[in-house]
Amino acid sequence: MAHSGFRRDPAAVNTEAIEDYAKAIYALQRQGEGPVANSALAARLGVSPGSATAMVKRLAELGFAEYTPYHGVSLTAPGERIALETIRHHRLIESFLADTLGMPWDKVHDEAEVLEHYISEDLEERIASTLGDPSHDPHGDPIPDRSLTLAEESAVALAAIEVGQSATFTRVSDSDPEMLRYLDQRGIRPGVEVTVSDRDPFGGAIMLEVEGSAHAIGTQLADRMLVAT
Repeated sequence: MAHSGFRRDPAAVNTEAIEDYAKAIYALQRQGEGPVANSALAARLGVSPGSATAMVKRLAELGFAEYTPYHGVSLTAPGERIALETIRHHRLIESFLADTLGMPWDKVHDEAEVLEHYISEDLEERIASTLGDPSHDPHGDPIPDRSLTLAEESAVALAAIEVGQSATFTRVSDSDPEMLRYLDQRGIRPGVEVTVSDRDPFGGAIMLEVEGSAHAIGTQLADRMLVAT
């Protein structure tokens, strides 16, 4: 679902909405089993349940989704391709903004949310080639390859790591700039090794050793940080 330039005609806006919904449904499908509830989709996109239902019905009419009232929605193969292409655009743009333009990793998500809808296939290819076909974006999220295959990766939440265990920090959500700044200020970025040195009881903070420095990480953040052991 590529676009040749910036425009805001009704057709472009409608296509943008299709891509946003396909991407959101895809993400929610990967988090759970079975169809995605309309309430979960509406919450993720920040829209009313009625708006979500109307758009889901539109996706079904176009053949991009299967929708059963009161049961949920799931993407068809064409819908999944739209989602993966949009995700590829988003993560390549984030990588370009961070690696080539030097934009901080807490700033690139919002820019990519807009630009992902308006880059041509030629520009996508030029970005990928210039960056050396990166496999991951600045936040550690895998980038779908040219065939829109998204690599499966085994990772667990930092909160699940035992005291004394070491792991490599691999991924973190890109949707909370304040959280990203917090991690960046402490030198905690994808690829660094972290060791859980202590853990407060009753859901308290987790103490991390990162390159010789100690840091306290709250459980809410630790749940959103993924590591490979």
